[in-house]
Amino acid sequence: MKEIIIDGNGLTIDELYEIASGNKETIKVSVSEQSQGKILKAREYVDKIVEEGKPVYGINTGFGALSDKHIEKKDLARLQYNLIRSHCTGVGEFFPPIVTRAIMLLRANCLASGYSGVSPECIDLLLAFINNDIIPLVPEKGSVGASGDLAPLSHIALCLIGEGEVLYQGRKIQSLDAILDIKRQPVSLKAKDGLALINGTAVMAALGSLALYEAKRMIKIGDIACATTLEAVRGTKRAYDPDISSLKPLPGQIKVSNNLTKILSFESEIADSHIDCGKVQDPYSLRCVPQVHGAIRQTLDHAESVLSIEINSVTDNPLIFVDKDKVVSGGNFHGEALAMCMDYLAIGVSELANISERRVEKMMNPTFSDLPAFLTKESGLNSGLMIAHVTMAALASENKYLCHPASVDSIPTSTDKEDHVSMGVTSGRKLLDVIRNTKRCLAIEFLCNSQAIYLLRPLKSNKAIEAVIDLIRTRVEPITEDRTLHQDIKAITDMISDFSILDTVEKEIGALE
Repeated sequence: MKEIIIDGNGLTIDELYEIASGNKETIKVSVSEQSQGKILKAREYVDKIVEEGKPVYGINTGFGALSDKHIEKKDLARLQYNLIRSHCTGVGEFFPPIVTRAIMLLRANCLASGYSGVSPECIDLLLAFINNDIIPLVPEKGSVGASGDLAPLSHIALCLIGEGEVLYQGRKIQSLDAILDIKRQPVSLKAKDGLALINGTAVMAALGSLALYEAKRMIKIGDIACATTLEAVRGTKRAYDPDISSLKPLPGQIKVSNNLTKILSFESEIADSHIDCGKVQDPYSLRCVPQVHGAIRQTLDHAESVLSIEINSVTDNPLIFVDKDKVVSGGNFHGEALAMCMDYLAIGVSELANISERRVEKMMNPTFSDLPAFLTKESGLNSGLMIAHVTMAALASENKYLCHPASVDSIPTSTDKEDHVSMGVTSGRKLLDVIRNTKRCLAIEFLCNSQAIYLLRPLKSNKAIEAVIDLIRTRVEPITEDRTLHQDIKAITDMISDFSILDTVEKEIGALE
């Protein structure tokens, strides 16, 4: 079993994805010994404030617009329970388990920094949920991305106190039953515990981090799709010459030029068959891929710079500085940086689908491709891939309105105390929808270019592209006459989602950039 130790500082996006998508048999998460000491000292500091009785926000006061209300010592535990219960206002479908696991991990990593004053038992039970695959049912909608992701995080906190619902061992049950089954007890909330559990950017950061992990691999798969389509339409690789990109040395553009050159550098019967055809240049969707895919990589780089900091930040309020003997109320829970970077990343991923759709159109068109119309024999009797392209157009079009930035919106709440918000969870949810749509667009491109290469047989492409075709053929047969195609699209989408297309190419020719 692999153990990953968190301390609030060193968590990587790769580790986050591994834990969120893993299972309890292979990965265990724990808190470092040093962090345990810091957590305990901060908790003792909160207990000291409780004993002294001086009003401190979130410890012995009301919340938000009610922060001027002093709460008696005898009611402080009740205050925290009331906070959790009243903030469970999420609506809509539940987050997928991978997202909820990521949220729990990020909340635990934040609290492990030792600036929250939370009881150690709260973090301990959060990690027990992760390590035993107990998944709180968390509605997707209800956060405006400031004052933290209050509603969705409250649904997780509700489960920690034994009052929510979870998925456990394939069943939906009461969280109390799952807690007792792993021989634990629900958390007994003390002063500030409830606020520490729900006041932060864990939901936004989880959505962005999971999307970034996938997008970093999808962009490489997009390079593979382009190279395969170029072979299918017998295009020229001259535009990918690294000397061209050296004169416009954007890092992303150089990486794409290197990837395409690498994929297309091996011997290909298809390429050799038209080497003297005299074609000078291709349409932009083929010729300008280094420039477009390269620009998409800039959105990935920006998102990574923001998210790598965010997932190791302390984002609740107020913050406990034990060594400086102070408690400070601020705004690290505000998700503006996350919301803006996720909106930007959505635009980038959407462009991957846009240019892919244009390449598919070129394969549909016999005037350009010199292949049968809609990549089918006996076109007319057969419609071939005509409507697969229409589906792709629908997905690419949907991405365009999903790319309207959520971060430019703000609705004041809490009697105008919380008068500017980020809408970060909305940005993240839209981003995941764009990711899903783009995977399906790339799947349709692979369905089309693998069919186009089938129509060029007996000629073969190079070893990297033939390896992709062989992988696709394990689940998708060549189209010899019209048949239902939705299962074929799903099968290739799965190969994109589990990165097997990328793994297959990198196994043949080495890592792509």
